[in-house]
Amino acid sequence: MPRLKLSAKRLSGWFTLARPFLLYGAILAAGALALTWLDYLRFARTFPGEFQLFFIAAGFLGLGVWAGARMFAGRREAPAFDGNPDAQRTLGLSAREMDVLALIADGLSNKEIAARLNVSPNTVKTHVARVLEKLEVSRRTAALARARQLGLLP
Repeated sequence: MPRLKLSAKRLSGWFTLARPFLLYGAILAAGALALTWLDYLRFARTFPGEFQLFFIAAGFLGLGVWAGARMFAGRREAPAFDGNPDAQRTLGLSAREMDVLALIADGLSNKEIAARLNVSPNTVKTHVARVLEKLEVSRRTAALARARQLGLLP
């Protein structure tokens, strides 16, 4: 029988996802316990409606605060895009060629790329030709599709 290896990273990831549900379940269990305890007391027998109304209102208040905090919490930033350095090394793409490829993805022409990079348009043509050759495509649009497929572009 194969043994299941549980790493601390997997367990902490699971607990992070399950934490709000466990907390909400614990709060509901505590509320049910409190209602049961109060049910047997004379005071709770005298005023059952008021206590139940209070606990229901407190439960909805807590649920609203929790939901509001989840909805309006700051968005987590996506991890920085690294551009698949393994594929860059394998293809032999230089940093400048990656810059040119990113500017092609932005929809810039050769002249606009040359102005951005402070080089001549002929240099940009050379970079574009080498990028096309290394990606084994013949058009700029095909190069973008291939780069995205390889994870070179977001």
